[in-house]
This record gives sequence, structure tokens and C-alpha cells, in this order.
Amino acid sequence: MDRLRRGRVATSVVFLLFGVALGVWTARIPAVKESLGLSDGRLSLALLAFAAGCITGMVLIGRLTDRFGSHRVMIPAMMLEGVLLIGPGLSGGLVTLGVALFAFGAVHGTLNIAMNANAAEVERETGRPIMSSFHAIYSIGGFLGAVLGSVFAHAGASVAATLINVGLAVLVLAALASTWVLRSRPVPDDPGETGTERAGGRRMLLVFYGIVVLCTLVGEGAAADWSAVHQRDDLRTSESFAAYGYAAFAIMMTLGRFVGDRAAGRFGPLAVIRASGLLAAVGLGAGLLVAHPVALIAGWGLFGLGLACVAPQFFTAAAGVDPRRAGQALSTVVGIGYVGFLLGPILIGAASTVVGLTTALWIPVVLAVFVAASAGSIRRSTTIKV
Repeated sequence: MDRLRRGRVATSVVFLLFGVALGVWTARIPAVKESLGLSDGRLSLALLAFAAGCITGMVLIGRLTDRFGSHRVMIPAMMLEGVLLIGPGLSGGLVTLGVALFAFGAVHGTLNIAMNANAAEVERETGRPIMSSFHAIYSIGGFLGAVLGSVFAHAGASVAATLINVGLAVLVLAALASTWVLRSRPVPDDPGETGTERAGGRRMLLVFYGIVVLCTLVGEGAAADWSAVHQRDDLRTSESFAAYGYAAFAIMMTLGRFVGDRAAGRFGPLAVIRASGLLAAVGLGAGLLVAHPVALIAGWGLFGLGLACVAPQFFTAAAGVDPRRAGQALSTVVGIGYVGFLLGPILIGAASTVVGLTTALWIPVVLAVFVAASAGSIRRSTTIKV
């Protein structure tokens, strides 16, 4: 197996483990809440510590990734991901849980930037779009992590036993994958890079990319937090049936990411983003208008298929704006985008108290239209020399 193929396999393993670690932790959150006797409000403070850690890692790590190379950050971060996953399972109260989750979140955010930067380097050397496939593997990892968490729970294992076993497995697999990781190659300086105007243009473009990704992640957060609630409360379905909306969203998003690279290679990222945004908007919008449980499940599925390839395309574009500063670029875009995942469900919840949940769910529909309209910014990135 040649160097480039080994690098792609290793980075794929990192994306898989990234999803597994988060998925297994998410699956055991109810058990942590029960074992520590936490109220909903106190649990939310601990989860906020994880989010704060993620954002801290994302914001601070870009320069280190560019300075030392993505592989030198990604490898230790992936190993630490396994080690620090264990911490929340050993916590004895709210304070220690918050500290453990902040540390886990910080390395999780760090790994997010480093692995996407490394994926962009693999993609650049491969010479064809492959970013979406990495994110599809991450989605599979999240599913596997949730299944593992459920299996341990059904077996009567404690949270500590669950996270110790999975964390050590992540550590070992990360160590094995590290031998194949593609080593970063320095990008030569551009002697024509002088003034601040070009740098300012890049910065504005990256902020715009971050806003588009934010809009996409508002949609992901809405699907995760509100699709089942809407089916159960507004359309009067059973609790078990209500879960099918998010299941359709997640499955179609994963499938969309597997075909997204081929579509981008054939039609170009501009066409893919434009079609994706419109598909997401039409799919969910039609489901809300028909207001039938089955139609809405189909709508959430089309919404997931539409959003599937948007963020990966913008990550690739961000890394290509200035390959010498891909880590900083991704830090900007991913950091801004992640705010959408955190605040999006809160925004929709606040709006639902005023206009009702059905009307509030039109927010991600409108944002999907904006995503489609933003496709032209990908073309603009090619006009900025690096």
C-alpha cells in the first residue's frame, strides 16, 4: 500500500475514533446524571463546560497546527482523546465532572481542527474531492459509539467501566494508526504575499464560510433536539415513532457524505452546495407544510441529505484559501460553525415559545436557502492567490 493510501486510511481511522468517543459519552450521559444525582440545570452546566472546552481547543490550536504540522498535533490529540474520555466516568460530583468535561472538550476541539487539516492535506495530495467521505466515517463512528454505550448499559456496566474500556481501545487504535498518518509537507511561501489587503480579504472570506457552516449546524442541532419533540407534541405521534425523524436525518446525511465526493468531482463544489441547500430547504419545508408524520420523516431525511456535504465542502475551501495557514483557517470556520450547533436549538426553542414549534422550524429552512445562495463564495476563493 502506498504512502498516500496509508495516510487516507489512518486519517479515516482518526475520524472514526473521533465519532466513537463522542457517541459513547453521549449514550452514557443519562447514567452520569442519575449516578451523580444531578438536576437538568446542573447537568447543563457540566455539558456547557464540554462545549467551552471544545471552543477553546478550536480557537487556540490553529496556529500550532500550521507551525508544527497537522500530524504532530493530530496524533497526540487522538491519544489524549482516549485518555481524557475516561475522566467523566471517574467524576464524583458536579465540579470534577465539569473539569473532566472541559479537558475532554478541549482535546476534542483540538482534534477536530487537526484531523480536518490533515484530511485537507490528504485530499490535496490525492488530487480529487474526498473530504465528505471522512465526515461520513465520522458519522458512522458516532453511531458505533452510541451502540457501544447502549451495549455496556444493557450489560449493567458502570459509566466508569464503559469509558475506561472504550477510552483504552481508542488509545490503542490511535497509536496503531499513527504509524500510517500522512506527514505534513511545508507549503512554499509566496513571494508576492506582501500587503494586508489580500490577508484581509481572506479573513473576511473565512468568516463568511464560518457563518455558512453555522447555518448548516443550526439545522443539524434542530434535527437532533427538536425533530422528535415536534413529531410527538405537534403531530401527536408515539414517542418511539417520533424518533424516526432524526434517524432518517442521520442515515441520509451519512449516505449523502459517501456520494458527496463523487458529486463534487463531477459537478464541482459550487453546484453541489447550491443543489444541497435547495434540497434541504425544499425537503424540510414540504414536510412542514404537509404536516403528516410520514411526510415529515421524509422531509427530515431530505434535509439530512441536503446538508450532508455542505460543511465538508467549505472545510476544503477554507483549507485551500491559504494552504500555509490551513489550521488557522479551519480554526476560524469550525469555531464559528460550532456556535450554530450550540445556539441553534436554543434559538429555535426560544422562537417556539412565541410562534410555536412548527413555525420555528422554518428557521433552518430559511437558513438552508441562504446556504444555497452562498455557493458563489466558493468561486471567490479561487480568485484569492495564495
